[in-house]
Parts: sequence; structure tokens; C-alpha cells
Amino acid sequence: MEVTELLKEYENGNRDFAGTNLSGANLSGAILDGVNLSGANLSRAHLNKATLNGANLYRANLSFAKMGQARLADAELTKANLSGAFLVKAKLPRAQLSGAQLTGSNLRSAILWNANLCVADMQFINLRGANLTGANLNWANCGGAKLSGAKLFGAQLRGIYLRKAYINGIDLSRTELNGVNLSEAKLNGVNLEGSNLLGANLSGAQLRGVQLKGADLTRANLVGVSLVQANLDGARLCYADLSAADLSGATFMGANFEGTLLAGSTIPASVSGDVYLTVAGCVAA
Repeated sequence: MEVTELLKEYENGNRDFAGTNLSGANLSGAILDGVNLSGANLSRAHLNKATLNGANLYRANLSFAKMGQARLADAELTKANLSGAFLVKAKLPRAQLSGAQLTGSNLRSAILWNANLCVADMQFINLRGANLTGANLNWANCGGAKLSGAKLFGAQLRGIYLRKAYINGIDLSRTELNGVNLSEAKLNGVNLEGSNLLGANLSGAQLRGVQLKGADLTRANLVGVSLVQANLDGARLCYADLSAADLSGATFMGANFEGTLLAGSTIPASVSGDVYLTVAGCVAA
């Protein structure tokens, strides 16, 4: 379908364009509120600054589409293909993106508050500075994702996969991260105060200067982790594995080390005298 034909029909009241082939079409700046483009092919389409609030894009192909600053509030994008799409500063509050393909897409500084991204494939996505307040990211695959500077206050992160993700400098205080895979992730300067990291996998992760005051790291995998200058005051490290970890300059006032493994780790001189190492692990002196 030609763009001019679609716009004319939309102007005449037609909203149903399901399955339409608009690959490579230029719809920049178009206003298509409430349009039905479910199953449509919009691959490599130009939708910069387009208004698609409430649009039905269920299973639509939007791979490599140009959608910078597009308005997609309340849009239905469940299982849509947005791989490689350009969505910088796009507005997607309350958008339904459950099961969507977002691999390699660019959503830098996008607004996604209260969006549903449950089980979405978000590998290598760029979400730097994005607003994900209250978003549902349960079981999303964010391996290698760039999340530095993103807002995740109140976001649901149950079962999220964050291996090798970049999460520097964000606030994750009092967040439920029970069992989450953060291995080899970059978490420098992150605020994890009071967070639940029970059984989490942080092996090989970088947590330089991280705030872990009062956090629960019981049975967490912290093998080879960098916790240089981290604040672990009051943290629970019961039966955690800190083998080969770098704890230089870290503080542990009131931390619980019951059963903690510290073989080969670098212990700060200020606390080494207060920690008793055994073959099985470590206990507070």
C-alpha cells in the first residue's frame, strides 16, 4: 500500500490496516492514533516523530525502523519485531511489549514508564538514560544491555537476565534481585542498599564503589568480583562465595560473614585482623 493511500483512508475514518506491507515507507510525522497495523510489515520504515498512541502493532515487523521521538503511548506491541529499531527519545508509556524482539534496538532516553516488557528479548539493547519507572521486566533477556543512567524505580525485575550488562551509576536500592544473573556485569557506583540479592550470580562482575549497605547476599556467587571501595556495612554474606574477590578499600562494619568463602580474596588491611579464615570459609571474629 502506498503511504498517500493509507493516509487518505485514515483521514476518511478507516483504522484497520492489519497485515499491510509498508516496508521502507516514509510516515515521519504522521498522526495515526488508534490505527490497527497488527501483523503489518514496517521494516525499515521511517516513523520519526510519528504519533501512534494506542496503535495496534501486535506482531508487526518494525525491524530497523526509524522511530526517533515517536509517540507510542498505550501502543499494543506484543510480540512485535523491533530488532535494530531506532527509538531514541521515543515515548512508550504503558506500551505492551511482552515477548517483543528488541535485540540491538536503540531506546536511549526513551520513556517506558509502566511499560510491559515481560519476557522480551532485549539483548544488547541501548537503554541509557531511559525512564523505566514501574516497568515490568520480569524474565526479560537483557544480556549485554546498556542501562547506565536508566531509571528503574519500582520496576519489576524478577528472573531478569543481565549477564554482561552495563548498569553503571543507577539506583537499585531495596530492589528484589533474588537469583538474578548479573555475572560479568558492570555495576560500578550502583546503589544496591537494602536490596535482596539472595542467591544472585555476580561472578566476575565489577562493583567498584557500589553501595551494598544492608543488602542480602546470602549464598550469592561473588567469585572473582571487584568490590573495590564498596560499602558492605551491615550486609548479609552468609555462605556467599567471595573466592578470588577484590575487596580492597571496602567496608564491612556489622556485616555477617557466617560460612562465607574467601579463599584467594583480597581483604582490606583494616578488617583482615577481625576475620577468621578456615578451610570451610569465614566467620566474624
